[in-house]
Amino acid sequence: MQEKRVVVTGLGPVTPIGIGIGDYWDSLANGRSGVGPITLFDASRHTTRIAAEIADFDPADYMEPGEARRMDRFVQLAVAAAKIAVADAGLDIDDGNRDRVGVLVGSGIGGSGTWETQHRILLEKGPGRVSPFFVPMLIADMGSGQISILLGARGPNLAVVTACATGTHAIGDAYNIIRRGEADAMLAGGAEAAIGPLATAGFCSAKAMSTRNDDPQRASRPFDAQRDGFVMGEGAGVVVLEELEFAKARGARIYGEIIGYGMSGDAYHITAPAPDGEGAVRCIHAAIRSAGINAEDVDYINAHGTATDLGDKYETAAIKSVFGERAYSIPVSSTKSMMGHLLGAAGAVEAIACILAIQHSALPPTINYEFPDPDCDLDYVPNEAREADIEVALSNSFGFGGHNASILMRKFRG
Repeated sequence: MQEKRVVVTGLGPVTPIGIGIGDYWDSLANGRSGVGPITLFDASRHTTRIAAEIADFDPADYMEPGEARRMDRFVQLAVAAAKIAVADAGLDIDDGNRDRVGVLVGSGIGGSGTWETQHRILLEKGPGRVSPFFVPMLIADMGSGQISILLGARGPNLAVVTACATGTHAIGDAYNIIRRGEADAMLAGGAEAAIGPLATAGFCSAKAMSTRNDDPQRASRPFDAQRDGFVMGEGAGVVVLEELEFAKARGARIYGEIIGYGMSGDAYHITAPAPDGEGAVRCIHAAIRSAGINAEDVDYINAHGTATDLGDKYETAAIKSVFGERAYSIPVSSTKSMMGHLLGAAGAVEAIACILAIQHSALPPTINYEFPDPDCDLDYVPNEAREADIEVALSNSFGFGGHNASILMRKFRG
């Protein structure tokens, strides 16, 4: 049986640099940072006191207040992103198609805020005061669950949890579900809202995050020699994927096409990447094989690029291993320089960035790139966006536990 083609028809970014396509792309194109002092809790005792928060998110814009109260913030963000994406796609989910429309939205951490709040209630007021919604609010599959319930999508419904690779794995797995003919459309992506006392403290103790507290907008510095760790962000990204003939039959606008998906495991360490990006190399090769293209066909790479020492160094080494000398002529950028690291949502919002880059024929920059690192010597599109004709874009995501995911997107040619 011939595998089906999968196209992107709707985009739903909810990010620290913009909610919705217009604001999100405007910030990407203009190199605007969304990093600032933490306001979601009192971070005065933490070594890192900065993050990329979504300052203007109001769940009442996307759901009834009663619904919002029964959701953790990460679920609220997921629902908002899904509704934006479905509206953008003009997809009516009704009795005629709902059994063939699925949802695959993951989260790297899930409802950590709910966990902290309810644990405090347990200690202060006793077990009888813990919310009956405690478990349904915090479990990582509830983004998919609530989206399905609220939109009436009754097709395949599941979640992915692979740390910082979650969003990319979710889109890739949804792509394969459609290719196999198990659904006509999928809402896919990731959501995260872990900016809280406990998660922040954990990352601080691991010395994984930047401590550039006095200069937050310049703190996220992927590939820069003075990088000192990632900046945590929050948000969600959901895309609408459709089987090509299903999309054409309803007259959908098509943004682009998913053409390849690869994944691998490092089998090396719980947090550190495999030396020289060996696992990433296998992952990128797998995506290229899946797409049936050559490495020479890739025009742009949206890097995982977290601004950690080994992560950036080894991703650079992986790109060189896959692309050889041509690596030096392929533009590579990290949009985490602007919106921080959205953990389980990162791959999804970065896939949206790739689709928009293809649409606008422009490369989002890596901002805060000031001091070259001899180990990171590629073209990182420093500080300013650049015009470019992009036919094929690659997006990489690598997560704690050694989870690697890469997807390839192409300009739609009919």
